[in-house]
Amino acid sequence: MNWLIELFKIEKNPKKGLAGFEWAVLVYTLLTLVYIFFTYTRLHSPGALVEGRLRIVAITLGLWLVYRLVPCRLTMLARVGVQLALLSWWYPDTYELNRVLPNQDHLFAAWEQRLFGFQPALLFSLAMPQAWFSELMALGYASYYPLIVAVLLYYFGWRYEQLERASFVLLGSFFAYYVVFDLLPVAGPQFYYAAIGVREAARGVFPSVGDYFASHCDVLQTPGWQDGMFYKMVSCAHDAGERPTAAFPSSHVGITVIILLLAWKAKSKRQWLFWITVPLFVLMCLATVYIQAHYVIDAVAGLLTGVLFYFLFDWMAVAWHMEQPNNKKRKARK
Repeated sequence: MNWLIELFKIEKNPKKGLAGFEWAVLVYTLLTLVYIFFTYTRLHSPGALVEGRLRIVAITLGLWLVYRLVPCRLTMLARVGVQLALLSWWYPDTYELNRVLPNQDHLFAAWEQRLFGFQPALLFSLAMPQAWFSELMALGYASYYPLIVAVLLYYFGWRYEQLERASFVLLGSFFAYYVVFDLLPVAGPQFYYAAIGVREAARGVFPSVGDYFASHCDVLQTPGWQDGMFYKMVSCAHDAGERPTAAFPSSHVGITVIILLLAWKAKSKRQWLFWITVPLFVLMCLATVYIQAHYVIDAVAGLLTGVLFYFLFDWMAVAWHMEQPNNKKRKARK
């Protein structure tokens, strides 16, 4: 019953202003509103994009008001959880913004060809078609959102004073990636190969498709063992929300790096959270290429930017004092 009491217990020193992660949402909202203003006549549904942003601002302010009226852990959790859930709206939104720009997949596929002499995303699944390997790859990819939720719930339950800081690092990094996706339209192998033809990709011929993805979302079928449980989970997720966008850098790899670092920083007993995350991180790096979501270049860039964004936003969180005092430590000092 103690955890239930703590959940509804009114905080003695509640945070008065918006949390850091909410400021990250509002800053990104403002930046993209400016982008919409300058590209308004070229966008497909600019009115809907503006309306969606106004709703998110209203939701953010509404959740802040609820917390101010009832400042407890449950209402703070709602503030974090809703912003995480809204990422499912922000992600396809990057496609709406970047499809007014010419696609750049031909450059990335050509760089990949120069580096390896072939297309790893095209041949990886052919080289390892076994059902057990396919399911391992799908498991790694499907673990993405559960890992995010698990790490933030750990902070909520056992490192509550660091919850805002961890949430800011995570959501700030998401929106940093989205800024790149808005300005750099790279669809990834699963869309680009479908557009130019698998034979052309295998031959090393990578024509520019210009604004093809502004009106086409054709995608190759996800490779792997189609009867697998995790394969079906990944396939359903792709069918529900995948768009020809957000390939470079791989935010799946980058965010998983950040989750890994947050798990290490959490200092769970014997670092069990970190050691559970490590193998899933390795599978994620491989899976993004195996299922043809990313080029190898994307995965490497995701790794590097994940480390960069973690330390950048963690430094900002420290500078802006986003960590609440630890009540247990204060009592011990007294």
